[in-house]
Amino acid sequence: MENIGFVSLGCSKNLIDTEVMLGILKDHHLRIVDDLAAADIIIVNTCTFIEKAKEESIRTILDAARYKTEGRCRMLIVTGCLGQQYRESLLEEMPEVDALLGTGSWDRIWEAIQAVKQGRRACFMDDVRHLYDQHTSRVRTTPTYSAYVKIGEGCNNGCTFCIIPQVRGPLFSRPIDSIVAEVKTLAAEGVKEINLIAQDTTSYGVDIAGVSLLPALLRQLVEIDGIRWIRLFYLYPHYFTDELMELMIREEKICPYVDLPLQHIAQSVLERMNRRDSQADVLALIQKLCRHGRKLALRSTFIVGFPGETEAEFQELCNFVEDTAFDAVGVFSYSQEDGTAAAKMPDQISAAVKEERYHMLMSIQAAVSERRNRSLEGTLHTFLAEKIVEEDGVVQAVGRIEIQAPEVDGLTYVDNAAGLQPGDMVVVRIVQGFAYDLTAELAE
Repeated sequence: MENIGFVSLGCSKNLIDTEVMLGILKDHHLRIVDDLAAADIIIVNTCTFIEKAKEESIRTILDAARYKTEGRCRMLIVTGCLGQQYRESLLEEMPEVDALLGTGSWDRIWEAIQAVKQGRRACFMDDVRHLYDQHTSRVRTTPTYSAYVKIGEGCNNGCTFCIIPQVRGPLFSRPIDSIVAEVKTLAAEGVKEINLIAQDTTSYGVDIAGVSLLPALLRQLVEIDGIRWIRLFYLYPHYFTDELMELMIREEKICPYVDLPLQHIAQSVLERMNRRDSQADVLALIQKLCRHGRKLALRSTFIVGFPGETEAEFQELCNFVEDTAFDAVGVFSYSQEDGTAAAKMPDQISAAVKEERYHMLMSIQAAVSERRNRSLEGTLHTFLAEKIVEEDGVVQAVGRIEIQAPEVDGLTYVDNAAGLQPGDMVVVRIVQGFAYDLTAELAE
């Protein structure tokens, strides 16, 4: 039995592609190992979202190639977005790579292995309008109680800074019955938290029905026994309807967590970014989401240093972040990506200015987040235990409450947690809020 080692880079959408490839290989009786030095075949699933991600992908490929001489690796396969973007040129520049699979070729992983064994360097670049379904084998790498479910692929938004539509294709949604069937299976396996993801989750179903089918999907998912939390990622404003908002507030299983990738607020910058929603649209949505007294936690991401961003435009963004009081914010320095319209724009901002603006906006948000977290003190929340730590006889549980997403948000620490196990969900009272994390106690 051959050993498979893997490295999955980038977003959770990429992680699902990795998991279904591992499922295919497990069906072919290959064994998955954590130690790359013990792997006969190494798979690196790459990201190309921004320059730092691209550099990490290349560095990881070269690190994995060392195991051809320092370990037992006989085959190195590169998959995902970096390969989709650069295709055959990546094979030419990296002789260490034995096979290359694009984002639409994950289901040809076994075929690629067989081709390499026959002495050929494989390069498969198939239609990216291609998704796994409920029948696809999958080896989940997340904790047993939590899973990601991809409901769609691709994007129709055409933002000038983004390479993703070129490597993931146009919007392509899974049928509702396929998603429901998968979530039922996951629930039967003990999964309690479902994280729904797509490039643009609120656009789910627009290619099928002409309108967002996300509310229709959610109404079926909340009926599935065993699922406690349903979390929505990448909720673009354009299709964020009143129906969706009311559903999120009304249904207890849907986490009150609104992840809005806004990117900027200055109208002139939004126009250069080719964003679908104007400043007025965004402000109206924020007002609507806050109508119920902030029952919904707000998270967003922003880009600083976009080509031509003036000091006035940046200050407008800073004021917006402070005034809106997002619960959490991610900030990216603009990355000049080959093949995007923004890469050719004049007035590119220097690295030094981008770095300065990044730290300024993060500093503003840190203060806002601390105020928001302090406002939670004394309130009750459902807590999902993820790790149990014992030191000097004190047992502490580390995990998340319903407004903290895996990987991207802070953590909650609960003392005197003897008896809790990873995956347990209990009610806690927030004791203290900090800039990123919370402390809590078990509620009586």
